[in-house]
Amino acid sequence: MIPKETIDKIFEESRIEEVIGEFVHLKKSGSNFKGLSPFVNEKTPSFYVSPAKQIFKCFSSGKGGSAVTFLMEHEHYTYPEALRFLAKKYNVEIVEEEQSAEQIQAENERETLYLIHQFASNIYKENIFDTQEGKAIGMSYFKERGFTLETIKKFDLGYSLEDKNQLANKALAKGYHKDLLIKSGIIYEKGEYLIDRFAARVMFPIHNLSGRVIGFGGRTLKKDKTVAKYVNSPETDIYHKSKVLYGISQAKKTIIKNDRCFLVEGYTDVISMHQAGIENVVASSGTSLTTEQIRLIKRFTENVTVLFDGDAAGIRAAFRGIDMILEEGMNVKVILFPDGEDPDSFSQKNSPEKLQEFLNNATDFIHFKCKILLEEAGGDPIKKAELIRDIVTSVAKIPDPIKRTVFTQETSRLMDISEQTLLNELNKIRAKDLKESNKKPRGEGNFDPTPVDTPEELTTFFENNAQEASEIENKEDLFLIEQENELIRILLQYGHQEINAEDENGEEIKICIAEFIIQSLEEDNLTFENPIYQAIFNEYKNELSNNNVPNEKYFLNSPDPEINTAIINLMDFKYELNNWEKHHILVKKEDELLNKAAETAVNRIKLATVQRQINKLSLQTKENPNDNDIILLMKYLEVKKQLSAILGRH
Repeated sequence: MIPKETIDKIFEESRIEEVIGEFVHLKKSGSNFKGLSPFVNEKTPSFYVSPAKQIFKCFSSGKGGSAVTFLMEHEHYTYPEALRFLAKKYNVEIVEEEQSAEQIQAENERETLYLIHQFASNIYKENIFDTQEGKAIGMSYFKERGFTLETIKKFDLGYSLEDKNQLANKALAKGYHKDLLIKSGIIYEKGEYLIDRFAARVMFPIHNLSGRVIGFGGRTLKKDKTVAKYVNSPETDIYHKSKVLYGISQAKKTIIKNDRCFLVEGYTDVISMHQAGIENVVASSGTSLTTEQIRLIKRFTENVTVLFDGDAAGIRAAFRGIDMILEEGMNVKVILFPDGEDPDSFSQKNSPEKLQEFLNNATDFIHFKCKILLEEAGGDPIKKAELIRDIVTSVAKIPDPIKRTVFTQETSRLMDISEQTLLNELNKIRAKDLKESNKKPRGEGNFDPTPVDTPEELTTFFENNAQEASEIENKEDLFLIEQENELIRILLQYGHQEINAEDENGEEIKICIAEFIIQSLEEDNLTFENPIYQAIFNEYKNELSNNNVPNEKYFLNSPDPEINTAIINLMDFKYELNNWEKHHILVKKEDELLNKAAETAVNRIKLATVQRQINKLSLQTKENPNDNDIILLMKYLEVKKQLSAILGRH
């Protein structure tokens, strides 16, 4: 573990323009440098490096951060690997902190598991090239599938011999301990013998992001129906199938370059497409698509194209996967292969040019879902109503309100149904999802104004909010985003400065901005809608409890690239006052107005939160009136009135 003092020294010694200059051709531009983005293809430079701030910002991809962040994004180093790269470059000595015996043992065991997997992979590769059985069965199979020697080597394909003891005997002779061989999942114990789990199978090694072997998929070539066709590695300390994508190590750079990922089902789908020149492709590694796998793709792109064959089960599985991808805020397109074809067979039968042309005709998920479900419904109006509800359910999962609106409008056009009807259904679904979630409504905690017990006021509220529910929600979502940006910006830039406040007895006291904001949010149980901001806020509180007041630089040194990018964006959008003084016009600057700025930022967050609760409750009350919701709605309306008066909003 690298000590914090050493990390700080690495950041201090590093020169970001020198580090990035090794990978990107930079030209001087004023006090900064600029160049073509290394993350996307572009003709006009949008990539900027600031030596003064020691940060970079790519306006095409949205990425930004420190020298460490760049190495993690561009070279896909881990945080420690990036730090060691910089330490070596700038001659900073790293003295690792002493670890406990348990930590050392756990780390040694994990490393040994990696070594055992690489050892097994090497044996399987040797078998396919150097043994008669491996050549006759394993190599023959791969060649029959159309795989070239180059492709076989690229994916480390191999073969496990019929001799079930071969691998274990060689591993023991190499010095690997029996218990760790069993723990690896490659070997299991049967009586006195150690057996290769994958005996008599062609082998597909599974690599992690950095290219290390962490598991295997093995396919039998026997016709015996009592033998499982595929066997996969069990869960181990280094392999968790729900978090792994087959082919991600080979695909990641092309995914970044093309800003798109093709998602397929099987190992051979990935391999055949690579051989045909389509390298930005991954598979879900022998399991149903998981949220962790989707988030792994999102590290490299927000654009996913799902490829699958046309059988009914495959289509339904794709529908489930599409909804999960949408829920993560990503953009989804779909390609349906002709009957009897899959990505593997289609790639083998067609030229790379024809495959590329076919992939260029991807359909967005709305058109695809409408087409498939309309075919199923035929002329049945009841089935058509159900399919519309199915489509709206997918749209409702999209977190971005603007995208939701666009897809609602497109569904309205495609299905020839009024947009308002779809909006009503969409809001019902979202309200139901919110109601069924176990999360406590944001801000409900300690707001306890006196309820306004006048039915006329509630009636007036509904009449004055005849505007479409989605438009209201979109507006309030955007307002909340803006206020969260502003609050985090003030916290990071001015958190250390003191302002005047009143204590419980009404006496004036001095309190730092950070304490004021934290207390103000926590007294009403408020959290941030943006999970990255919530992570920053939590870390900020933790540091503050240790008498440290973190600033922008502190978070730029974070190992989390998403935090780095969030901080860079806040720095980009900081507003600066014009130099009015030279015109003899004096303007109070933000740091001179901190009391007002801090109070306003907190109250705007509260107002945005209250408005969200009003929107949810008004929808629930319209559809299913009950006394509790009505009373709570009236409370929120009164709180909104009070906050609006404080902020001067009417």
